[in-house]
Amino acid sequence: MQALHNWSFKSALVISLNNYYLSATIHLPVTIMSASITSFKEKATYRIEKDLLGTMEIEHECYHGIQTQRAVNNFQLSGKKLTDYPELINALAYVKSACATANLQQKSLDDIKANTIIKAAEFIHSGRFNHSFAIDMIQGGAGTSSNMNINEVLANISLELLGHEKGQYHYLHPNTDVNMSQSTNDVYPSSVRLAVLLNQESLLTAVEQLVASFTHKSKEFSTILKLARTQLQDAVPMTLGQEFKSFASTLREDIKLIKNTGKLLTEINLGGTAVGTGINAKKGYGTIAIKKLSELTGIEFSEAEDLIEASSDMGAFVIYSATLKRLALKLSKIANDLRLLSMGPRAGLSEISLPARQPGSSIMPGKINPVIPEAVSQCSYQVVGNDMAITMAAEAGQLQLNAMEPLIAVNLLDSQNLLTNAVNMFNFLCVGGIEANETRCKELLDNSLGLVTALNPYLGYETSTKIAKEALSSGASIITLIKEQKLLTDEQLSQILRADKMTQPSD
Repeated sequence: MQALHNWSFKSALVISLNNYYLSATIHLPVTIMSASITSFKEKATYRIEKDLLGTMEIEHECYHGIQTQRAVNNFQLSGKKLTDYPELINALAYVKSACATANLQQKSLDDIKANTIIKAAEFIHSGRFNHSFAIDMIQGGAGTSSNMNINEVLANISLELLGHEKGQYHYLHPNTDVNMSQSTNDVYPSSVRLAVLLNQESLLTAVEQLVASFTHKSKEFSTILKLARTQLQDAVPMTLGQEFKSFASTLREDIKLIKNTGKLLTEINLGGTAVGTGINAKKGYGTIAIKKLSELTGIEFSEAEDLIEASSDMGAFVIYSATLKRLALKLSKIANDLRLLSMGPRAGLSEISLPARQPGSSIMPGKINPVIPEAVSQCSYQVVGNDMAITMAAEAGQLQLNAMEPLIAVNLLDSQNLLTNAVNMFNFLCVGGIEANETRCKELLDNSLGLVTALNPYLGYETSTKIAKEALSSGASIITLIKEQKLLTDEQLSQILRADKMTQPSD
């Protein structure tokens, strides 16, 4: 990447005094006709753009404009750029296309401008202009920088489609035309909701595949008896298959929950403009735009019942983030269980073996660590942290707007992406290759005090307690003591200790 000095000489002089600003870098964009990047060997040419605060030189090949460049200069915070979140770029383009359609139908925007903006949005969806979105995801202004970024890029693509030069906004303007009947305060929240829903599919697919893997393992391990544990103490017999089935079941619940919670995000405030009153938009505009957005995306959106309330309330994001946190906590719990079950290999439980993925120590030869489950838990903790940031940002809304929504957007999308990656890693690098150590499972079960619980209905509580106490003090197994004291015959024990007898309710 190459630094772009898209500012006046006076501004450059000020900025040169502060190395913080000199780190601002963005990609040069491709042209409409070619996907190649303009060579810096050629002499750079600039265009002059102006806004409320003055004028600025913008590299001629750039599709963004002066307001985007101001945001690039101002917000160098997280290192996370809008270009890194293609689902949000696509969502913004979908919203702009729907709004242009509504303006066309209401004859607020002429055919040529409206259709050109719609065509430009299609170019955005191709991904060819993602490099033109170089602003930091964390930004002041309640998302205004993101809204103006898409406005300027769409305007300049449209100008070239119409045969004009970039920046000749008297032919088609980012605010007057692309942003017609809109405000950041209805465009950005609607786009963030759409982006989360578009991003949701990858996460759900990953979790569904992980559920399938645990289900497969539950069938593979269905006849392997082992000892269940409560409070890390010996409990009662179960099968390893039942344990793995429970992992599948708990994750399956979250698939349903995320789908249901996602429906909360389909209620949007598009058409409310600045604060929900609909100022600068014609009656019925929002209904048309939302209907078109539903057609474009295949997601059934609806207009919020109270647009003023919907413009400031972030409650749906809080609930959705909570479902992601719940999934993260479940994944971490499962990962920790697998670490415990595989503990060893010689001096621990070692009831299962995890796939060996890399040497585990720089000093201990032969050591292999459960690195995949460990990484899953760390991803989960980060999602919990993201949820806290979302919670605080949602609380910080004041009066008719929540200016902290960019933080909500980046953390929600990050949580989705991190969980998707973690689940895929967990599935393909760990769960699919887990092996059962059946002999070890039987050894631990036979020598445990938990086995006496299965014999309680046949021996009685008092006798069972006596046997358990004697086994604990002597170190002898439950089975050995019962045989020595002739409390049950070998045939009776064989029937009682059958897997189907000990791991499910009796007839």
